[in-house]
Amino acid sequence: MTTDRVLLLAPRPNDTAPRLGAAAARRGLRVLTARDWRVPAAAPAAWPAHLYGGPLLADSVAGELGVLPLEPPADWLARLPRELSGRQVESVTLAEARRLRRPAFVKPPTDKFFPARIYPDGSRLPGPDAFDDDLPVLVSDIACFAREYRLFVLDGAVHTGSRYAVGPALDPLPLDEDPYAAEVRAFAAELLADSACRLPSASVVDVGLLQDGGWASVEANPAWASGGYACDPERVLDVVCRAAGPATEAADADRAFARPVPAGPSEFL
Repeated sequence: MTTDRVLLLAPRPNDTAPRLGAAAARRGLRVLTARDWRVPAAAPAAWPAHLYGGPLLADSVAGELGVLPLEPPADWLARLPRELSGRQVESVTLAEARRLRRPAFVKPPTDKFFPARIYPDGSRLPGPDAFDDDLPVLVSDIACFAREYRLFVLDGAVHTGSRYAVGPALDPLPLDEDPYAAEVRAFAAELLADSACRLPSASVVDVGLLQDGGWASVEANPAWASGGYACDPERVLDVVCRAAGPATEAADADRAFARPVPAGPSEFL
């Protein structure tokens, strides 16, 4: 990677952004934090760019910067076999989810349009006045995880990882310092090798140990919108730069995972 590049961070950075920015600066990248949802005037127009932030940042500036943000398919978790998901998961529209008459965990796949949580039934979900009926959502059986781990994946292998929760409590720890590290890596290898696990070359996968035993996938997310917890920031940067880099450099196989973004200056301005 040449050093005449830019890493653009979101206006409201999370705890990972400063560590990622420091890693990028050590490589010679110019690190900029957007003041609003626009490309900063200080960004050299001719330099290849990468970004790190949430979906709003990607939708606001990726097209103008020529960045191709990669993200897992919205129905990724629902496509997995039961032995890898650990529970029944369906990809449905919000209108279909509103007809649920049982408790379920419901979430939008990537964008946080409404809170991801257990809903007593579908009547508690946002109504049609708030979101379109055809908004895709994931509906999952309720699963209780004893431990959860974040894995930054590059070219089908775990590039860096971190524990992030023990029970309901946030408890970050580098993966290799966790007593279950070997089991996490073994399950991740099985998951990533499965034909149903279709992911871009750079992404984030969360996995966990169920309270009743056994390993399961929690979810998959875009690397450019995911916190790093106790992951190695240098290796997180490797994944982020691939997951949100110049469209001209993207592999053909990754183009199927591109997030649709406005081609020019953002519609959010």
